[in-house]
Amino acid sequence: MTLSISNSKVGVYVDAANIYRSGGSGMQYDILREFATRDGGEPLRLNAYVTYDNQRAQTDYDYRKKAFGFHNKLRDFGYKVILKHVKWYEDESGNRYAKANADLDLAVDALLQSESLDRLLIATGDGDFVQVVRALQNRGLRVEIIAFDNVSPQLRQEADLFMSGFLVPGLLVTNERELPWGEVGSTVRGWCYYYDEERGIGFMRFLKAVASGLWVVDTRHEDSPYQTAFFHHSQLPNEWVKQQLPSRDHIFQFKLTQSERHPDQLTAEDIELVNKL
Repeated sequence: MTLSISNSKVGVYVDAANIYRSGGSGMQYDILREFATRDGGEPLRLNAYVTYDNQRAQTDYDYRKKAFGFHNKLRDFGYKVILKHVKWYEDESGNRYAKANADLDLAVDALLQSESLDRLLIATGDGDFVQVVRALQNRGLRVEIIAFDNVSPQLRQEADLFMSGFLVPGLLVTNERELPWGEVGSTVRGWCYYYDEERGIGFMRFLKAVASGLWVVDTRHEDSPYQTAFFHHSQLPNEWVKQQLPSRDHIFQFKLTQSERHPDQLTAEDIELVNKL
């Protein structure tokens, strides 16, 4: 069976400060766009809400140069850059502190622009967006969430699809010198979906590439975008992890090797725990 191609109009809304603070500082915005439109959807709106400190920019040339370079790169990928200017305040003790919250702007834009959309992807782990997700769903839209660390459990539950950014191929670069994601010898990230404690063996599942059909998790299906890798418990990082398996909430990074006994089977080695949702 071949999966159908969507004609959905897609909106992408990125809470850049939240993503940056919560494990996604190296997120690749072109890959995020590719993931959001993975089934052939049309990227009608691409909004990135980015903080910018005018005061710092006046005296810090490197900051200004890097910020403008980042903004231009986002525009090259088709994003509209919405700047949230940092405002400085003083508390009663005279200590200065900064504020630059994009939550309200993102929420209002998503709700207003949703009239022309079929699906939204919001890149944030902030639980303040739970009500926004519900409001969008009540309008008949599908809402997807991508985030890395410090993800609100309630936000995960409300989303039609939650995908950890660690699991999306290429969204967060593991190592620029690495082989392409999914090749033998490359480093990928996935989760343990099966573990036999008595035998000390299990299987990891990971996305082969950015593709449609994320619901086809059975890798025996010809249209499944997932692949599996066998592992032995000796490759796990420490003893306590074994007691948690199998688990979708534990995300592992591992190196793919080819099984000596079964050449058509991948093996996971050098397993590291990179995130616990």
